[in-house]
Amino acid sequence: MSMVRSTYRTEGGSVRGAAPARAVVRPARWRRNLVGWAYVAPALAVFAIAIIGPMVYGVWVSFFEWDGITAAKPVGLDNYASVFTDPGIRAALGHSLFLLVFYSVFPISIGLVFAAVIARQRLWMAPMWRTLLFLPQVLSIVVVGVAWQWILAADGPLNVALRGVGLGGVTRSWLGDFTWALPSEGAIGTWLMSGLCMVLLLAGAQTLDPQLYDAAAVDGAGPIRQFFHVTVPGLRNVIVVCLVLSAAVSLNNFGLIWVTTQGGPGDSTQVISTAIYTRAFVRSQLGMASALAIVVFFVMVGLAAVLARRSEDA
Repeated sequence: MSMVRSTYRTEGGSVRGAAPARAVVRPARWRRNLVGWAYVAPALAVFAIAIIGPMVYGVWVSFFEWDGITAAKPVGLDNYASVFTDPGIRAALGHSLFLLVFYSVFPISIGLVFAAVIARQRLWMAPMWRTLLFLPQVLSIVVVGVAWQWILAADGPLNVALRGVGLGGVTRSWLGDFTWALPSEGAIGTWLMSGLCMVLLLAGAQTLDPQLYDAAAVDGAGPIRQFFHVTVPGLRNVIVVCLVLSAAVSLNNFGLIWVTTQGGPGDSTQVISTAIYTRAFVRSQLGMASALAIVVFFVMVGLAAVLARRSEDA
């Protein structure tokens, strides 16, 4: 690259010079960066208006006791203190953690098995099976909720099938039972998330080097040992992605819970997302609801950061 010389004398008579050519091209690079920012500016503006703005407003509201109509009363950090001391919120948090097993652990385990089988074995009509397993992801959550509400009803297909095989003694209104309502919601969540985890893990499994399996087979490893010593370690980064996505869905499963049980019977299926809704729009505690939403947001960010760091260190 040519050099652009600009010599001049200092007060002591010495000569300075040799300004690099990059000083000349710097304005052009700045203009290119400006053009790039101009292209993304509309998307950034929409993001700021639709996401950042409401978040900032929510943080501001969380420091007030406000019903949305009358004058707001400043309460400092009282709403945040109530988030950690309110028995109803603690119960909702416990329910969300319980459902996290059904939304994350079970779907990832099922998805790993399906991904390993489909990637390594030739299955009859494999595309059809992948489509059927992924189908819950393309259905409206309202459709899913109404369908499962019908399946798990007292006179629904599940109880009809149980009576047909002689298990009429265990039939019940699954979503109306105080003991079984939450596990029933978890079973729906497992069905809902297994297909998504399977597709993500299958995409990762197809990138694994086949020579790793050949080497394991030469060492005497069977399919099960190959699964635990080759497939699972090779998919750890994809598993982290599945964990983050499924955890987010588990904490934001308002639609499914509200359509099927609305948090009932009693508060047996009340979770964090429905607790935020009921406090904001049923009890008119907008400050408390905002504080709870902010806490959940930072918990999710922290969880994602920890999982990403553990994946990098592994």
